[in-house]
Amino acid sequence: MITKVKISDVRFPLDGHAGSDAIHRDPVYSYAVTQLKDDSGITGTGFAFTLGEGNDLVCKAAEYYARQLTGKDIEDTMANFGELFKKLSNDQQFRWLGPHKGVVHLALASVTNACYDLWAKKRGVPLWKLLIDLSPEQIVNTLDLSYLEDELTYTQALEMLKGQQSQKEERKTILYKGYPGYDTSIGWFNYPDELVRENCKKALAEGFTAMKLKVGSVDPDRDIRRAHIVRDVAGDGIKVMLDANQQWNLPQAIEICTRLKGMNPYWIEEPTHPDDLNAHAKLAQAITPVKLALGEHVPNKIIFKNYLQSGSSSFMQVDAVRVGGVSEFITISLLCKKFGVPVVPHVGDMGQLHQHLVLFNHIAMGHQALFLEHIPHLQKHFVHPAQIVNGVYKTPQEAGSSCDLVGLKNQFL
Repeated sequence: MITKVKISDVRFPLDGHAGSDAIHRDPVYSYAVTQLKDDSGITGTGFAFTLGEGNDLVCKAAEYYARQLTGKDIEDTMANFGELFKKLSNDQQFRWLGPHKGVVHLALASVTNACYDLWAKKRGVPLWKLLIDLSPEQIVNTLDLSYLEDELTYTQALEMLKGQQSQKEERKTILYKGYPGYDTSIGWFNYPDELVRENCKKALAEGFTAMKLKVGSVDPDRDIRRAHIVRDVAGDGIKVMLDANQQWNLPQAIEICTRLKGMNPYWIEEPTHPDDLNAHAKLAQAITPVKLALGEHVPNKIIFKNYLQSGSSSFMQVDAVRVGGVSEFITISLLCKKFGVPVVPHVGDMGQLHQHLVLFNHIAMGHQALFLEHIPHLQKHFVHPAQIVNGVYKTPQEAGSSCDLVGLKNQFL
């Protein structure tokens, strides 16, 4: 059973303008870390991602949730985790601070992810293997499908997963080939043009076949110029994505996205405010065939459901350290599968946890193995950093979810 709980506020300042975008010019990559230790001595680690200020608030909320797990057996907990998730996310007082968004939901992500890590470590397997080996019933029992009944019931979720069982074995070839990555660090917002150019060349040399540039400048001509630099260096055969990080209002987005059509972006990401569903719907119609991607700042399954119903986004970037953790990530992936929309996660975890989840999405759910974002800046801080070779994520073999941090390894000793 879980005997000890530890919450840590961990922050990593970045060098050389890394991580900068149109809105977040000086980020401090930070984690609200939950560690759960059980009576066998195993420690499960999970976290939520922030950009610095307020990370302590998430930690305080995570402590509230985590204390409620003390004395629980992890196998018993995960056998019906969907009900526990529903109970915690609807805490009668804490829920007022959301509901299902902001500090309290980030905190729940941290605790939820620690539960999944402990579960996998207890079984001695990587998280991806634990998940793909679970039966459809066991998977669905870890999910909270409340407020989704108009689109996804328990029975429908079960049937969707059962329908994929016969093809699981052939899709396991991805475990040997590795999951494709894309380089999201070629063009951080504050990088000068020449550095963007050199980073594009480096990404190509490292085997990446897709890359992303930050846009959203006060002067749109800067965005146009830089986008064409990336396209010119990458060539027509490489996927190039553009990310505005919510910078534009709708009229600006229509004008600038129309101008960006000329360099053939694979998608334009977070073009305007993430809560403005109608603006995204209007923009998607105005700039077709250019496609939109969003999800980095979409906080929960209900808002994802609404975006899917609107048909405005062609790619969903659900992040398990942003929504309520692995459980809600899987729930949203099921919704996306129903609507035929690819899941391409945002990686506030730097790809550590999501390298497991995209394997599950592909093998057990039948999602396309498109690619997974790669951000290298915190690799030295992980006990088992994600391995990228020739632009491809190599399948992790260590037990757990790859989220143990070097500085917290012996926290309970």
